[in-house]
Amino acid sequence: MKYNQKKLHAVILAGGKGTRLAPYTTTLPKPLVPVGEKPILEIILKQLSDHNVKNIVMAVNHMAQLIQAFFGDGGRYGVDINYSLEDKPLGTVAPLKLIDGLPDNFFVMNGDVLTDIDYKDLFEEHILSGALLTVATYKRISHIDYGVIEIDEETKNIKGFHEKPNKEFDVSMGVYVFNKNVLDLVPYNKSYGFDDLVLKLLELKKDINTFEHKGYWLDIGRPEDYVKANDDVGNIK
Repeated sequence: MKYNQKKLHAVILAGGKGTRLAPYTTTLPKPLVPVGEKPILEIILKQLSDHNVKNIVMAVNHMAQLIQAFFGDGGRYGVDINYSLEDKPLGTVAPLKLIDGLPDNFFVMNGDVLTDIDYKDLFEEHILSGALLTVATYKRISHIDYGVIEIDEETKNIKGFHEKPNKEFDVSMGVYVFNKNVLDLVPYNKSYGFDDLVLKLLELKKDINTFEHKGYWLDIGRPEDYVKANDDVGNIK
């Protein structure tokens, strides 16, 4: 079943303090930090709108008034924005429990992700999977600056050695599709993160679907990532 003609919903998590990105976030909330000529969240809104994600809820806390004043009702971006205000930090999943009227399936994403993912393809893959949760994933290579030793646990002798190896990992992009029923596992008005939710689903032996993205992705969480994002943004769709 194709969902391109249906207006889709997204919750954007925009309540964090962005402490890792200091000093850029000293006077601005992280979603308003500019990448190129526009705030990162403005880029995200344009991409979502282009993929027919028209109904947006921003979960806000830190410097919420600035975010609300800047984006308003979303009309100039072709979307309809509502705001959900946390009166205390609730982590990455608990804020969803404060939002009324969510559809059966909807996007959840961080407000600081620079990517060229196809949101419609991600949504359709989630629907076809029948899973409660779909996680967009990306392969990252981490370089280890040391000689890595493998030790035999019984003899304590070295059984292998790798000089400054590269390790490949599948990482979460901070972009998800939720089925509303998964929120039954989330406590109300109590801090609860994405890690808590995944561990609970694994404990219950529930399927967690993945969608591998092979294009561009960058989590703008650290100053060096922010510099790279400004170098790359002109080439992102």
